[in-house]
Amino acid sequence: MATPTPSHAAFHGLTPERILEAVETALGTACTNLCRTCNSYINRVYELESTAGDGLIAKFYRPGRWSLRALRDEHDFLRELAAEEIPVIAPLPLRQGGTIGQCGAIFFAVFPRRGGRAVDEFNDEQWLAVGRLLGRMHMVGARQTAPHRFRLDPTVTTAAQVAYIRDSGLIPADLLEPYTRAAARLIAAVTPLFAGLDTIRIHGDCHTGNLVYRPDSSFFLIDFDDMVVGPPVQDFWMLLPGRLADAFVETDLLIEGYETFRPFDRTTLRLIEPLRAMRFIHYSAWCAHQVVEDGATAVVPDFGSRTYWQVEIDDLHDQLERIGKGGRPFGNLRE
Repeated sequence: MATPTPSHAAFHGLTPERILEAVETALGTACTNLCRTCNSYINRVYELESTAGDGLIAKFYRPGRWSLRALRDEHDFLRELAAEEIPVIAPLPLRQGGTIGQCGAIFFAVFPRRGGRAVDEFNDEQWLAVGRLLGRMHMVGARQTAPHRFRLDPTVTTAAQVAYIRDSGLIPADLLEPYTRAAARLIAAVTPLFAGLDTIRIHGDCHTGNLVYRPDSSFFLIDFDDMVVGPPVQDFWMLLPGRLADAFVETDLLIEGYETFRPFDRTTLRLIEPLRAMRFIHYSAWCAHQVVEDGATAVVPDFGSRTYWQVEIDDLHDQLERIGKGGRPFGNLRE
């Protein structure tokens, strides 16, 4: 079993009084008694309000997940984007300097509250608008790197996630070898596709839930918590309403909007199924972290069950077959 971390106990100390005191001290601003918990699986997020009536969102980061330098990489990216008037929500400057405060062992940041709504289905103009937004974001992302963030590469991040899952003790003993073998075959199969890729700072978790629509200003990109250095196509595929073969129109609209600001390498569309498979592994590792660190997970009710892991193994085999059909075959994929 992976070694537990103290994050759960640390979060228990976040009482409303302590949260308000930390934020008021950091901002040099008095707050009302409002302290409403917001949904967040990894961090602890609270809605606050200043006595001047300004809405605030305070995010307290899970201890041990990101280093201070990694958080600065995220905040630097957000501030660069905001400086270019790209619609993101950047952290507020704190009185002592910078944008990251500390409450005991917990780093935190404060953001202005912004309203908006999710859009379930985009029309053609909205697909173009999202493409333009991604193009503008990536134009800034390509200017410099983020040395303390993960690099989205199968031999780096995916291999590390497989190792964490293997050592967590959460897979039934008789399924451990089939799972790790399928994951290893996947990593070996897709690694050549990542050689020599253009990698830049990207959102990393760009799905429709992280796009907020504001009628007065179109879309806002939110939640850069999983920002990584990786191929730009990673920020495309999770937005699509299905597999690439079923979403050519939407893909073309995204690329058309994107290329208003930045060229897009269409050959990287071949990475969509490898990236999807890598996300299967990353998501399982994310759930495993919840169990190890908090003792439970509220995301997947059957996580850790025999059925869960058998489905994951089958899904990895299916992805290998899809990837094989898109390029050279990989032999008998279930050996």
